[in-house]
Amino acid sequence: MTASERLLSGRAFDDYLDVVRIAARTVETFGAEVDDLDRAEWYRFVTRLMRNGFERFVENCEPDRPRLRDAPWRQAINFQSPDQDHLLAEFVDGRHDYLITGNRGTIPYFVMASWTAPQPAQPGDRDWAPQGVDGLATFDPATLTTTGFLQSDAIPFDANGDFEVVVSRNRPADGRAWLPITEGCVGLLVRTVYHLREETVSPTMRIARLDGAVPRAVTPADMADALAKAGQVVLAYAELVRRWWQDNLAQRPNRIRFSRAVYLSNGGVPDRHHGFGTWVCGSDEALVLRFTPTPCDYWIFQLCTIWQENLDNYEDGGGHVQKYRAAYEPDGSVTVVVAAEDPGIGGNHVDPFGHRHGGMSLRLIKTEGEPPPVTLWRLPAARLKAEGRAALDGIAPIVSGEITD
Repeated sequence: MTASERLLSGRAFDDYLDVVRIAARTVETFGAEVDDLDRAEWYRFVTRLMRNGFERFVENCEPDRPRLRDAPWRQAINFQSPDQDHLLAEFVDGRHDYLITGNRGTIPYFVMASWTAPQPAQPGDRDWAPQGVDGLATFDPATLTTTGFLQSDAIPFDANGDFEVVVSRNRPADGRAWLPITEGCVGLLVRTVYHLREETVSPTMRIARLDGAVPRAVTPADMADALAKAGQVVLAYAELVRRWWQDNLAQRPNRIRFSRAVYLSNGGVPDRHHGFGTWVCGSDEALVLRFTPTPCDYWIFQLCTIWQENLDNYEDGGGHVQKYRAAYEPDGSVTVVVAAEDPGIGGNHVDPFGHRHGGMSLRLIKTEGEPPPVTLWRLPAARLKAEGRAALDGIAPIVSGEITD
């Protein structure tokens, strides 16, 4: 059956629904390890992945009408920084050349990247649900490999902040800024990094085909492909968070590890160090972390859910600490206190917002040197409140922050 026949018969849509059902059941593999809050957030996470899939692959994957669009609201895959926006352009493949034009506003820094991912040429011509997670070996929209990379530092801007970037397989002969892509390119991501968002004018960016392609109407085959991608991205991210937690992060609670391979395997770019770990803290406990940030353009420490999503209190400015808002110790170090209530010992209080565990990360962008070690103490919150920082004396700390590759 062709992709067109699958769409017109309803089979492509049925397969999408079946793939999403498989993804939703991933939570069952966690058993009693997850609590009611985790489960409620899991099902919300799945709906967000569905919305993400539709936005990216149904609404924004027309080969003749490329767009750069922000990621869906409240979608926070893979420890997304609240100070970083993601502009996405989805491609069917990398056969065409493009031009990005725009104005940087007053954003201090942005970086462009091009991606490849395991993906068949016409995914809509077959059923994916019967393959389950095994199908991710050949069709995995979440395993993104960065093949091209361009920092704003390397882009010429005119006096008004306007710029152009050519996106193509071959370097432009006229010397214009260039973001290289490969024939297997599935899209672009522009990460815009804000230091103080409220004081910054956001950039504007547009993308167009250089060959002047005229937009056309959607075809049944297009829609079959889009549904296949939209379903498979839900399954891929569901499996990704399961694998990261059960096979990796949960094995070393209250520790952060810097792994270039892990970060780059999920569409990361080589302008930063990004360490991942898990945190575990009962409602009557506190975690105290201390690190001295390596000199860098920007850093952020953040708590996330077990599903790698930003906590709900991010919207109110909570859940994280960043370079330009942090309170520093006299020696330049940073103290972070994770507890339901602020124990009043100074530093930077981070409210876990009802969670008892989850993921945490430390990201440093444009660093000068290696990432810092992270020292952590876990103790009763009442003791910390009563004794202050002296309560840390005599407690063996956990020291992490190692670089594995």
